Amino acid sequence: MTISDGVREPHGATGQPSETGTGGGVHGETGLGGVQGETAIGGAGSDRRVELGDADALKDAAAGRSGIHGWLDGVRSTSAGRLTLKIVIGVIGTVLVVGGLIMVPFPGPGWLVVFAGLAVLATEFHWAHRLLEFGKRTLSAWTAWLGRQGWSVKILVVAVAAVTATAIVYYGLKLSLHIDLIVEAQKFLIR
Repeated sequence: MTISDGVREPHGATGQPSETGTGGGVHGETGLGGVQGETAIGGAGSDRRVELGDADALKDAAAGRSGIHGWLDGVRSTSAGRLTLKIVIGVIGTVLVVGGLIMVPFPGPGWLVVFAGLAVLATEFHWAHRLLEFGKRTLSAWTAWLGRQGWSVKILVVAVAAVTATAIVYYGLKLSLHIDLIVEAQKFLIR
């Protein structure tokens, strides 16, 4: 895909011809006219072409797009912008994923934060997109399986999750802050 979502690449990532049937390559190798080193920019049906690496023309084309996509295309139009964006997205996404994984055992939105972090990473990294899709499929299969089960299995799953979360909180407090919840509960009840 070139700068604009409205312009279709003649060949997809598999090298197969697209619906337009004209020659060309993948990711800016060639534009709609099949000329090496050029890329088509603009909306659907646009014949405007610029040399690859012409940052000003790419920024102008990106400015024509509205919203976040136009802004991101403007940032990506230079190699420094591309690298900076990858670093910033990588750091933000990694912090979200690690924070979410830490929150997973506790009651709350741990998995939601993990998926949000993967979604952020997927904007710049293909591996994160694949991992996010795998996670969605796995979660969907798990919830479908649980939905087909009887009440006894559902109650057992909730009980196991509650016992696991309780054990993690208990041992987490005991080992990190040296707070024994059982001793504290006994002290509270004796008062």
